[in-house]
Amino acid sequence: MLELRTDYLENLNVDLVRNLIAEIKSAVGKPLPLVVTCRDQRQGGANSYPQQLRIDILAAAIKAGVEFIDIEFDNFIRTENQERIRVALSQSIKGRLILSAHNFSTKFEDIKKLYRSIMTLYPVAIPKLVYTANHINDCFYALDLLQQTAGERIVFCMGEAGLISRILAKKLGSFLTFASINEQKATAPGQLTIAQLKVLYRYDSISTNSELFGVIADPVGHSLSPAIHNVFFAEAVMNKLYLPLLVQGGRDKFDEFLSNVLYRGWLNFKGFSVTIPHKENALNYVKARGGFIEPLAEKIGAVNTLVIERQVTSNERKIRAYNTDYEAALDAITSALKVERTDLKDMPVAIIGAGGVARAIVAGLCDVGAKVKIYNRTVERAEKLAADFGCEFTGLDDLTNLDAKLLINCTSIGMHPDVDAIPVPVEYLKKGMTIFDTVYNPAQTKLLKQAKSKRLKTIDGVSMFINQAAAQFKLFTGQDANVKLMLKTITNFL
Repeated sequence: MLELRTDYLENLNVDLVRNLIAEIKSAVGKPLPLVVTCRDQRQGGANSYPQQLRIDILAAAIKAGVEFIDIEFDNFIRTENQERIRVALSQSIKGRLILSAHNFSTKFEDIKKLYRSIMTLYPVAIPKLVYTANHINDCFYALDLLQQTAGERIVFCMGEAGLISRILAKKLGSFLTFASINEQKATAPGQLTIAQLKVLYRYDSISTNSELFGVIADPVGHSLSPAIHNVFFAEAVMNKLYLPLLVQGGRDKFDEFLSNVLYRGWLNFKGFSVTIPHKENALNYVKARGGFIEPLAEKIGAVNTLVIERQVTSNERKIRAYNTDYEAALDAITSALKVERTDLKDMPVAIIGAGGVARAIVAGLCDVGAKVKIYNRTVERAEKLAADFGCEFTGLDDLTNLDAKLLINCTSIGMHPDVDAIPVPVEYLKKGMTIFDTVYNPAQTKLLKQAKSKRLKTIDGVSMFINQAAAQFKLFTGQDANVKLMLKTITNFL
């Protein structure tokens, strides 16, 4: 299906649209349903064309044989507009009407009432209700409406926070969703490209029964987890879908999101990867609700994997929490250094950061007897982490006295898109050091590039990412991951 947004055309007139419709039908050479829209600028239109011209365009499009026209509900309720459109539709064998409403600032005051108003006025119309989600939790109003209604309707959210609603529209029976030819041609905030929707998110494979997974993060746009997990699901012919879940805010917003998911069992979420800044929030959520916490994750004080299980005797959903960073980091270090874990005993290690990733790596290194010192902007967080594992701590201003054989960046500094940022000034990197950056996008961060320029050994974040993701896939599916395919997928994206 193709939407023709005539409000983007310069010098718009009826003949121009008639000719364009004829050219499209001739060029395609096969049936291609067309939606013709001439959007009011007040609801996202590209140009401020007179209302009479916009109605003329839609009426002419129906007469030219298009399958659908889209008009704003607020304009359709005007008697003169409604009469013109109704007459045009009555003279068409196949023409259908989409009645749309948009809110570019926030969610509708009452989306269900708006839906009922459209259906009452014109029962055979296809309602299209689209609003901006300012937080991912705003998406649940749209998803609820899709779940609670039937028939032909179009409901989703705009904006980065609303992205999941565009993808899940098919799972919940939305008549259609929208995608652009490329990122530059997007006609609304947060709109995916056709390639992203069909290839990355396997849109054609989504069904009502698709099981959902996702990565909870802020930011999330850099994450390659959707790419690798969806490739795995496709290879294994699994009816599963992995989504990017932008959960902004602190623990309260994180808790609200997970509670929204658990309350809506019909969404069929089965598991999550959890990363910056929510690894400790995830642990606290599961702990507060009496879920299972892997002993290692309890000891670390942070989790990066959540698995949702439905209780056999009820609809209650329990969460199991794990940490796959610990083993992944140790394996990445020992593999790169070509040593055993026991060889890390007494090795002086500098850890930059004190968040969830740092907790897992500090736990692992302390377990093997390394001499760990934590450097962090907020000294109090470093002090707490050091106290939990019996190691040293200090502030970032003490980097001038850095003395370590292994330096590990556990912050997001240098991560896409801020690729020119560096967590440690190059002058503090000394001969004989090995530099490990847990950031994997880009694989060669500025920190690693600077270290290589000084002929230091480096470890990129890709190996750790692959190790932890493979372990997550096993927890999600019970099957071993194809590590070679994972590496190939990551390499293609990076």
